[in-house]
Amino acid sequence: MEYKKILVTGGAGLIGSHVVDELLKVGYKVRIMDNLGQPTHDGSIPPWLNKNAEFIQGDIRIKIDWQKALIDVDAIIHLAAYMDFHLDFSTYIRTNVESVALMFEVITENKLPIKKIIAASSQSVYGEGKYYCTKHGEMYLPPREREQLSRHDWEQHCAKCNEVAVPVAELENDLLSPFIPYAVSKLSSEQLLFSLGKLYNIPTVALRYSIVLGARQSFRHFYSGALRAFTVNVLNHEPISMNEDGQQIRDFVHVHDVAQAHLVVLQDERANDQIFNVGSGESTCVVDLAKIVAEVAGVRFEPLLTNRYRVGGARHSVMNVSKLKNLGWEPTQTLNRMVSDYLAWVRQFKNFSGVLKNNEDEMRAQGLLK
Repeated sequence: MEYKKILVTGGAGLIGSHVVDELLKVGYKVRIMDNLGQPTHDGSIPPWLNKNAEFIQGDIRIKIDWQKALIDVDAIIHLAAYMDFHLDFSTYIRTNVESVALMFEVITENKLPIKKIIAASSQSVYGEGKYYCTKHGEMYLPPREREQLSRHDWEQHCAKCNEVAVPVAELENDLLSPFIPYAVSKLSSEQLLFSLGKLYNIPTVALRYSIVLGARQSFRHFYSGALRAFTVNVLNHEPISMNEDGQQIRDFVHVHDVAQAHLVVLQDERANDQIFNVGSGESTCVVDLAKIVAEVAGVRFEPLLTNRYRVGGARHSVMNVSKLKNLGWEPTQTLNRMVSDYLAWVRQFKNFSGVLKNNEDEMRAQGLLK
């Protein structure tokens, strides 16, 4: 399908700016709407933003900004969101859910000829996800209680026999049990997206990202993320500090592969009205990520395990990406490439270590890091 102009909200961010680059590369006209707000930005247009895209500074929580951004647009890639775990819970709803409502209000009130909407979602909607016990089979387990975490019992256990359960790769039709405000808001935004898309006959797609890595990734976010934290540690010649026991399993995917996924679902009508997981499909222990960071940085691997844990964190998160692969998409970038790209990019900044320390101190003060 041909598109006249594509709007990318959050187009100055990590994923958004790479999506913009790929859209322009194949010949699409692109408009970006981004508020350039903290913590991702500092109020100014980042130097990596593609100058061949039209830029509008606007806020997805403001209806008039949507009205300006949607002029002469016939496809939308809605990536802007409020992330991490903060205590201003209402902001997740106002940003992540209400923005979808405002987008459809402007579309319907002005009878705009939108041909497709692609919206960002998150692996976090699965919550703790699905597990397998050798005696009792597959099961969905609730988040670990603080009492369990406080005695440093990190693993998930079968509810019937208490044996350690192993994670099962998440499928798009799995039971969803989000348990942090960001995840709840993302599930709500998915539901609103598909209900209004169906009601007004606009094809819609939701992409559930795993952990996206690569250049242009902000180190200012509240959680900072494992790669960002480990990078600060090695560049400061510190031991690499890990949560829990470092054996948590995650799916890390390169931002280039994620950007390519947007082009696939944009151009393929088989993607219409569907949800897709976007990850590498590979399982990586956090401690193995730390080892790669040390290796790429050329320093000795020095782990620091203090039984620290993050409130609201899933033990394991494993993603099945076969549905997206069936459309012809394939992840191509290795974990070493993800780490190398990020390390090379973050070295240009001077205050990255101070930001990480401030974030961790604030998380402890708010009871989010134990």
